[in-house]
Amino acid sequence: MDLYLVGYLMCMWLSSSRVLGGYPIWWSLALGQQYSSLGSQPILCGSIPGLVPKQLRFCRNYIEIMPSVAEGVKLGIQECQHQFRGRRWNCTTIKDNLAIFGPVLDKATRESAFVHAIASAGVAFAVTRSCAEGTSTMCGCDSHHKGPPGEGWKWGGCSEDAEFGVLVSREFADARENRPDARSAMNRHNNEAGRMTILENMHLRCKCHGLSGSCEVKTCWWAQPDFRLLGDYLKDKYDSASEMMVEKHRESRGWVETLRAKYAFFKHPTERDLVYYEGSPNFCEPNPETGSFGTRDRICNVSSHGIEGCDLLCCGRGHNTRTEKRKEKCHCIFHWCCYVSCQECVRVYDVHTCK
Repeated sequence: MDLYLVGYLMCMWLSSSRVLGGYPIWWSLALGQQYSSLGSQPILCGSIPGLVPKQLRFCRNYIEIMPSVAEGVKLGIQECQHQFRGRRWNCTTIKDNLAIFGPVLDKATRESAFVHAIASAGVAFAVTRSCAEGTSTMCGCDSHHKGPPGEGWKWGGCSEDAEFGVLVSREFADARENRPDARSAMNRHNNEAGRMTILENMHLRCKCHGLSGSCEVKTCWWAQPDFRLLGDYLKDKYDSASEMMVEKHRESRGWVETLRAKYAFFKHPTERDLVYYEGSPNFCEPNPETGSFGTRDRICNVSSHGIEGCDLLCCGRGHNTRTEKRKEKCHCIFHWCCYVSCQECVRVYDVHTCK
């Protein structure tokens, strides 16, 4: 189900960090009481439960960009649901629950790795976009990475300052991941992998100026990629995520857990790869302990041999088929000038759902 921000202070999406299995999720949501007063920053930030001191300082110092931080979390969740729409685990969220994904993210699985990466990328993306749109007085356009213009174009427009967005995401999201254990190390790594996708996919976006689109003058600026491209990239990283093993060693501050690639004959993961060290449940059957909702009644693709196909998605249980009538526009005609008229047709579709 989709979750929507309630009230002006969308920072409530991410700030009521609930401890799940000993590991706080920095972007957990509070869907209960909303904080509607903007009169006092200390009262606002101090009223948010679960913030560590570093997050509390960040909230007070950067209060005007907190709605963008929350918008980025929403963006990440929506992209997660798009990318996993045909999977057994489809990034389902739970209404009226501080742990919006339930127990699924308690374990250090591929799913946890992806959600941390896409949420961190979403925060960096939304903050960067907000700055370029001029909604905050503490940030704006990027003037540090322009360099000389190329042949046939000149700098113009507002280059998006992705480094500032990445800094915001890093400072806030990673503030809780300072424990010397394996899960913190994994979360930090995957958070950073998500943010790296933005910096590595920045590109020039240009606009032509001139009579009748003649492009006599072309101005260009640095722009973020479409967020869907980042989601596609991180989904590929999910599919090829590196399994790690936990090592303990003693340092001056005590015992510290680190991660090492489980299989030495595989390529060691880079900072761009996602990592995990616990296996995922199969998500075929409902299980409140793992957070699995099962796949019963899920729509499947009877003609596909992939994971979204009825054979795999339904876990071998078979599927039911029903017919469904849908009203659609048809026989559309363009009239000069300038409108389109359509008829309404009723079409019958077969809908296949898992048993």
